[in-house]
Amino acid sequence: MTTVLTPRPDTPARPGPTVRRVALVGWGAIGRVVGTALAEGRVPGAELTCVIDNRPLVDAPAPQLSFEDALAVCDLVVEAAGQAVVREWAERVLTSGADLLIASTGALVDPGLTARLRAAGPGRVYFTGGAVGGLDLLQAVRGLGPLTSVTLTTTKLPATLHQPWMDDELTTRLRTTTEPVEVMRGTARDVPVKFPKSTNVAASVALATGDPDLVEVVVVADPDATLTRHVIEAAGPHGSYRFEVAHRPDAANPATSQVVPHAVLRSLGAVVGRAGQIL
Repeated sequence: MTTVLTPRPDTPARPGPTVRRVALVGWGAIGRVVGTALAEGRVPGAELTCVIDNRPLVDAPAPQLSFEDALAVCDLVVEAAGQAVVREWAERVLTSGADLLIASTGALVDPGLTARLRAAGPGRVYFTGGAVGGLDLLQAVRGLGPLTSVTLTTTKLPATLHQPWMDDELTTRLRTTTEPVEVMRGTARDVPVKFPKSTNVAASVALATGDPDLVEVVVVADPDATLTRHVIEAAGPHGSYRFEVAHRPDAANPATSQVVPHAVLRSLGAVVGRAGQIL
């Protein structure tokens, strides 16, 4: 015998699924993976409507539009193009009514920008943890009280860490070192500004803990670092926590890890309501 369950007469019908129209900003190492997955229908509830990039594109699987035109046809913007895009466009995205998923979390250590985004709307802002895990647990333990110490140690190949502001001595050390070298030590408010393409993880940890000035960040260059390594150590009166990940760098852009676009896709799936997500 087959039993059919029907809703009570006074129960309103659930609305059907809504497909989010996605504008993808950036067609690089991260954007190509994310955009291809969207175009192939691998994120139920989301469709790639357009791509935004400051370079002419010939292989994008959706029309290339300007930011202004994209905001007229999309309701979710996925940023995969760098901190400068977040600083310039995030507030306008939210004001237009579209939601924004940020991959370049380093921009969010700017307290002025963060305050403006909190006040903007009606769009909502989300961020992805990228190449590091444990952020959900760090967010959860804040409910028990503030952490007393948080340290992030990031180790990468020297070539991925060189920056225009470095003096000749440090540049030479990076180019010639045969052993690990500490490149910088500072807070999660300071370090992402100095390494805008390499230390978004520091900002993600800061967002999870709620205090960029609490998070001490150590950036290490290691010529033998075939894998990019992030170690988070945190402690408080309620416990101690340690997370360590080691990722293979992206072949096209060694400054980022291969896993980052898949973290963006995982976060995008959560935003659009894919069933079975661990949030």
